Amino acid sequence: MHRLIKFSSFLLLVLLLLSCGQDPANQKAKLGGYWVIEKVEMPDGTEKLFQLSTTIDFIEVTGDSGVRKKVQPKLDGNFLANDAAEKFLLNIENDSLHMYYKTPFDSWKETVLQARDSVLVVLNRDGKIYSYRKFAGFSASETP
Repeated sequence: MHRLIKFSSFLLLVLLLLSCGQDPANQKAKLGGYWVIEKVEMPDGTEKLFQLSTTIDFIEVTGDSGVRKKVQPKLDGNFLANDAAEKFLLNIENDSLHMYYKTPFDSWKETVLQARDSVLVVLNRDGKIYSYRKFAGFSASETP
């Protein structure tokens, strides 16, 4: 029980610190694009870093809904994609932007902690914090 209270307090603090000063409507406008995962912070505070990723997340937002797909960048600037996509609805609640997903198998919510031109940070239902950077294409120093 004590551990749950500590975790809840930590989660609330993270939400307050990361979302402080950022308007959820502005976050919605920044969601779209190609995002590369950089790290995942686990509920216990440990981090998993991603130095290299062969897939990136493509997010497209139209009004209060959107779609998220996994795509693979190609060296020529194009992307390989399949038909698998997760649709979501956007909703602003308690001064936070939430993404509501629903598939035939599951439904879940993610909270957008940060959405800026080059940074996206999302909290999932398991208490994991996913940090992404905007995909800018390949350069001589960056490979997939």
